[in-house]
Amino acid sequence: MNAPLRMTVPMEVGICCADLDALLAFYIDVIGLKLVNRVNVPADKAQATGLTRHGYDVARLQTPYGERIKLLQPAVAPEAAARGAAILDRQGATYLTFIVRDLPGLVRDLEAKGVAFDSKPAPMEVRPGTWLAFFRDPEGNVLELVEYDDPASYRPDLAGAEQ
Repeated sequence: MNAPLRMTVPMEVGICCADLDALLAFYIDVIGLKLVNRVNVPADKAQATGLTRHGYDVARLQTPYGERIKLLQPAVAPEAAARGAAILDRQGATYLTFIVRDLPGLVRDLEAKGVAFDSKPAPMEVRPGTWLAFFRDPEGNVLELVEYDDPASYRPDLAGAEQ
């Protein structure tokens, strides 16, 4: 039997980006995440980690539930990867999901801030009691908002932990 993954903090996701300042503005001002820190990593350290041969800037953002998104802008931009129009027309990390309350209200707030939704209508019920809305950040990364009529049935492992 393999030993379980023994995490000590909530999972973090990294997104390589072309314009860190623009994505920071979007994730802070539009989505409402909080900036934890922003640092520059020099080329020698970046190369030693295997992330890039060049230096990079990284900004860490935190959700209200404690997860973090790391936005990383390399000093030398990578070649653009081919991305299809549909969400599953890409390989690798596909989208980030935020499980929320009051999805209709959140959609209205985001639309008022200029967000255009891929889902028509947004939100839409995809199965009884499960509502979602897909949209994209300024660099085309796909974000999903989901609301469950009964969150405890979706994540019984978190019973009593809902904030």
